[in-house]
Amino acid sequence: MHRVTVYCQSLWWALALLLLSVFATGASAKGLSTGWLTNPDHPPVQTRFVLTGEKDSNTKTLQGFLEVRLSGNWKTYWRSPGEGGIAPSMTWQDSENLTDIQWFWPHPDRFELLGIETLGYKNEVVFPMTLHVEDMDKPVALRAKLSLPTCTTVCVTTDYPFELTFTPAELTPSPEFLHTYAKGMNLVPKPSVEIKDLSASWDSATGKLQVSMSKASGWSAPDIIVDGNSDTVADYTFTQQALDIKDKTLTATFTVSSWLGEPVLDGETLSLTLGDKGFIAEHSITVGATALPSSTSAPIASIANIAKFVLFALLGGLILNIMPCVLPVLGMKLNTVIAAQGTEKRQIRRQFIASAAGILVSFWLIALFLTLLKLSGNAIGWGIQFQNPYFIGFMVLVTGVFAANMLGLFEIQLSSNTSTWLANRGDNSYQGHFAQGMFATLLATPCSAPFLGTAVAFALSTDVITLFAIFSALAMGMALPWLVVAAFPSLANALPKPGPWMNKVKLLFGIMMLATTLWLLTLLTSHIPMFLLLSICAVAGGLLLWRTTVVYGKKTALGLAAAIVVFAAVTLITVQGTDHLTPKTTSEELIWAPLSEQRITEAVSNGKTVFVDVTADWCITCKANKVGVLMQEPVYSRLQRPDIIPMQGDWTVPSESVTAYLQKYGRFGVPFNIVYGPAAPEGIPLPVILSEKAVMDAIDTAQGK
Repeated sequence: MHRVTVYCQSLWWALALLLLSVFATGASAKGLSTGWLTNPDHPPVQTRFVLTGEKDSNTKTLQGFLEVRLSGNWKTYWRSPGEGGIAPSMTWQDSENLTDIQWFWPHPDRFELLGIETLGYKNEVVFPMTLHVEDMDKPVALRAKLSLPTCTTVCVTTDYPFELTFTPAELTPSPEFLHTYAKGMNLVPKPSVEIKDLSASWDSATGKLQVSMSKASGWSAPDIIVDGNSDTVADYTFTQQALDIKDKTLTATFTVSSWLGEPVLDGETLSLTLGDKGFIAEHSITVGATALPSSTSAPIASIANIAKFVLFALLGGLILNIMPCVLPVLGMKLNTVIAAQGTEKRQIRRQFIASAAGILVSFWLIALFLTLLKLSGNAIGWGIQFQNPYFIGFMVLVTGVFAANMLGLFEIQLSSNTSTWLANRGDNSYQGHFAQGMFATLLATPCSAPFLGTAVAFALSTDVITLFAIFSALAMGMALPWLVVAAFPSLANALPKPGPWMNKVKLLFGIMMLATTLWLLTLLTSHIPMFLLLSICAVAGGLLLWRTTVVYGKKTALGLAAAIVVFAAVTLITVQGTDHLTPKTTSEELIWAPLSEQRITEAVSNGKTVFVDVTADWCITCKANKVGVLMQEPVYSRLQRPDIIPMQGDWTVPSESVTAYLQKYGRFGVPFNIVYGPAAPEGIPLPVILSEKAVMDAIDTAQGK
């Protein structure tokens, strides 16, 4: 009986293996498939590689396709992804008896997010392919890896390795696979007999491409995509400026740009992909050199767009003068104005121009630094230097020295030889004014006013020339008060005459600068252990009080000590949640989850709403948003509801993930707030300076109310 049982079990396993072999080889008999592949780190995407079984022995080719399924709002990209994104790619060089894989691209859809247009596919896409082999009678070992970029409001590139071993001559067609392949090929644009009189002209003087063609059945709503096959043209960006239709002839004008330098299209071959209400076609055209007539209103709109951001930058730079980061430096400047009483107009003019030049040079240096980072592919951001503890420490030292000097605790005196050397080479105060301008710029960067943030984001995402134009406008706006005084020196003489009151004003400015030093010290808590920082503060405070006692007496020293204690207490209260500043809202701090793009996607798919706050301890505007809006009713209570997840990204110290997240939305500084929800899975960005209405409306919209 035992032998019979063992025999039956062996027979059952043999039958199971036989059935498994039949299923495995059945696919090879009628097509062949890898089956659906998924990556546990990115479940919204499925993909498979399939051979239909159709072959041509004469050309030694096989039919196949790559099928991709994307859930929700995930999308992947066309061969030329547009202004953002990366095209899917596949490597197969380790394969055997395989010479080439030809990839066909279905006509893409256009997607736009935050003004950035991309080309690609949602839901499901089939990429037909043709495999070229050396010998149809020998086995083919296909070893390939698919790199598939997919995006919603976040982007992920996932690798899918797959292997297939088969003999081409033994494959037979699969009706199911042939049907899927045919659906994919029907969406691949091909040359059409309806398109005639196709021409392309390139005007190197204006950097414009003009394409003309006629369609036998006429045009309804034409869409033209221009791209190229060569490595050079692949880096070019084609932006449509004008589209004119007369009878059955269409003329389209494109501006052509490249971050690598001036584009050249003479003799290049371009691909024109056409779409027109169900009609799709693709034609290749060789570009000829021809001078084009003056363009229409589109270039004016482009110039107007740049001019708008230049105006934003000019106004943003002007606003910087009254931001809390720069306000203490204004005290230094006003003190210099007071000291300029009695000097001649020419000297006053030069001093103020020197200060403006310091601001301008600083912004140019920042623009140059950001340009180098862009060209090297590094992450960039506005105010990012305040993530560096060495920079903050240097600024603490500089502001502390300035504060002590203005408080009269010590004076910097040069040797007689040095003074003589400087006197022979010009007035030393010019260098002082120039340094003040540069110093003000360094302190200005974490203050991201709304005009400034918009202009900086535009500058960091555009070409180098426009970037320098935007930063020059920022500098001119910030230096505008000094330029006005330089143009009209009599304004300096209109200030009150020198007198004992100057010492009191100078003392006030010194206290303001000292407050800035203490604020900068609080930023070091993210980099230096608290006990070490307190020890440094204790030593510095002791020296400060000792010197104050020597210069002003014990009474003044005690007053200064009391002021420091009050300031520290207020700062501590603010950091701990500003309990006494926001009634009924700050009995306890909001509980923020750390920023996680994966958790955002999961929460939204589960019907939750996510409020994201990207902030930094050195960002004054972030603090204002928190105290003025996020910790106030009704926003505070709304963010505490169980259906809302407050999520925070901390940019106080360098974070590659937070930097990448910001740049996906065209932002290069903080604060940045965005709301996700079932009705807005791609997010609703909020203005730089928050308001109760903006936050509440965004949450309602994201929840579909």
